[in-house]
Amino acid sequence: MLASYMRKGPAVVVVTFILIFSGCIAPTGDTLSMNQPQEPELPSEPCNGLLILCLRTYDNVTFPETHNAFSTHQDGIYYPASNHQTGLDAQWNAGMRAFMIDTHYENLGDERVETVRLCHGDDDRGFSPCTYGNIDSVNWLTNLHDKMEQNPRDVVTLLVENYVQVEHLKAVFELSQLYEKTYIHQANSAWPTLQELIEQNTTLVVFWEQGEDDSHPWIHDFLTHSWTTNYAEQNTEDMNCDILRGDIEQEVYHMNNWLRGPAGLSDPSRGDEANDVDFLIERAKECWQQHGKRPTFIAVDWWEDGDVVAAAKAINELEDWQ
Repeated sequence: MLASYMRKGPAVVVVTFILIFSGCIAPTGDTLSMNQPQEPELPSEPCNGLLILCLRTYDNVTFPETHNAFSTHQDGIYYPASNHQTGLDAQWNAGMRAFMIDTHYENLGDERVETVRLCHGDDDRGFSPCTYGNIDSVNWLTNLHDKMEQNPRDVVTLLVENYVQVEHLKAVFELSQLYEKTYIHQANSAWPTLQELIEQNTTLVVFWEQGEDDSHPWIHDFLTHSWTTNYAEQNTEDMNCDILRGDIEQEVYHMNNWLRGPAGLSDPSRGDEANDVDFLIERAKECWQQHGKRPTFIAVDWWEDGDVVAAAKAINELEDWQ
């Protein structure tokens, strides 16, 4: 366009630009394209199952999440220590993309990389909770790595309740080849889009509950970078969206959603009630209304009951809570 005006002489060019910027005449399409930022184009392939998620930031996506993902009957961990019937393969195939895991040493006092296991419980009783059943951490994480390799357009999250030395935890991630996929987030900065994480091949976000560790920036302190609702209520009507712990100013948050039974243990008899699709959607919308953004995670026990994956998809397809 500029060249055509130049052929008419410099005076015409000057007058034309004065008129455009004064608002007396409308700029042409060429002028608009020079002055207005272009909307990024959607990629041809979906991110985490939906095209619309690719250009959304990580904190503006709802991920279905399994609490104690490894603690399953299929993996040889039985109730009262279990939280699910089936393990990682079934969870992944159904669409789960966020997983809570616990790392322990197989036996107290034997602190080696080779003895790091996934076990449910704490060490306060004077013996390792791995007594109730345990999963080889490298094998489980390697399985996750292989699934991520086969699905490179999916972003995955791990929340680790860690009871092992941080160097041993890092070694386990290195042995499983997951370490090279980890994303490092700077606190209080904007989260990248799913497409950006995919393009950078940093499709694994790792949180833990043990505090900030500047020497290991790949592990994000859960209470610094996010926050969580309460968990293990007695009834679904007791569930709310108030903060339990963490930094309420952060954009990432977990909507915990499982019920407790006898002795405070997870209740396998009411998975259908807690994980009901309509209930999960309505609760997520309430949290969205209260906090101004959709939950980043919907965390459940007994994931086979109800359909948390369908609920997360429905939440992701909404533009706002209304």
